[in-house]
Amino acid sequence: MTEVATPYISRPRILVHGVQPGSPPFRIVEIDGEVVGEAKTVIDVLEAAAAFGINVHDLDDPDVIRWVGGDKFTWTVH
Repeated sequence: MTEVATPYISRPRILVHGVQPGSPPFRIVEIDGEVVGEAKTVIDVLEAAAAFGINVHDLDDPDVIRWVGGDKFTWTVH
């Protein structure tokens, strides 16, 4: 019998959406599928995670956090 490889797609607990226009620009943060607030800096993301008991050791770990529309350094509208 031939085994079919199923691709693994991680579903991280933290999802940081793309930059939204504002003064200052911000990113919407979801944790466990629930919108928990806006982040204006990466520190805001870490504080939101900590409030939900999530210790983020690596901001580039796709199993923990997914950055949409940019990475951890993207905080302005393009």
